[in-house]
Parts: sequence; structure tokens; C-alpha cells
Amino acid sequence: MSERISFHPDAALGHLILRWWQGLENDKGGRAELRRAHDLTSVALTAAYQRFYRQALNAGWPENAAPWLNERLAAIVGLLAHVKSNDARKLAEIMSDGERPAFSVLRFRRLLEAPTLDDVFLSLRRALPIIGHQTNVHQIANDLLHWGDKTKKEWAYAYRWPAASQN
Repeated sequence: MSERISFHPDAALGHLILRWWQGLENDKGGRAELRRAHDLTSVALTAAYQRFYRQALNAGWPENAAPWLNERLAAIVGLLAHVKSNDARKLAEIMSDGERPAFSVLRFRRLLEAPTLDDVFLSLRRALPIIGHQTNVHQIANDLLHWGDKTKKEWAYAYRWPAASQN
């Protein structure tokens, strides 16, 4: 089912997620509420998330979505509240930018090996300040929606691994 759902820039949900994220600039209370949410359950229990969820239903999010799919939506919304700049690059590229990446190989591996979506959410939430609160809004939404082996491999290929392993 998640294959039909897309946050691609041309899709209805893609338009919605970008407009909503841009609107957070004027919704300081909603952004603060989401930023305080320490896990996916906390995100889902915020009024800000529930308002977005209702908008997503109108934009094509399935009303009968499986709980795991709604968890992914909560992860997307919760993370985007921490993003300040929409960067065209993939997150893995931003993490590995520079001669000595801000996001180390060890930390990157731990992210990719995180056992649960909650762990991925927490790891990415901690990563955003390290990389200047920037990511590609559509890319991170789609990647979290489809988080799994394929996405992890795509991230591994996008990450610029150092010539000599630096942990």
C-alpha cells in the first residue's frame, strides 16, 4: 500500500508536506509542540500532528492506513518540525559533507542499523542539529515512508565514505 503513497513534489501529498512545513514558520506553537515530542507516540498525540493528519487525509493519505504506516507519518511530521532549511541534497550527502564529516561513519552505521522506527526517529532528530537542521523535505518524507533495506542501501551509496575509516 505504501508504494502508492508518495511525497514526490508533484504529488498531492508532496504539495501538502511542503506547504505545511513552510507554514510552520508562522505556527511557532505547533512547531514547538512537535519539537518537544520525544517519541512517535508523543508526536501522534500532539494537536499539530492531528491537524496535519486531517489535511493528509484530504490529500490522499489512506483513511484505513495500517498503524505502521501512520507511525511513519508521525515520524515524518515530527522530524520536519526540526528542519529549518530545505536542501536539494539527500540527507546522507549532507551528513557526509566536508573533509571530516559532521556525521561520523560510526554514527551513520548506527542510524542505518537502528532496530525500530522510533530509534530511527530519535537518531535523525539528534542528527539534524549536527548538520545545521537542513534536509530535502520531500526526500526525507519519502525515505521515512519507505524505510527499509532498499532505502538504507540508497543512503549508504549517497554517503561519502572517507578513504580511511574514521570512526
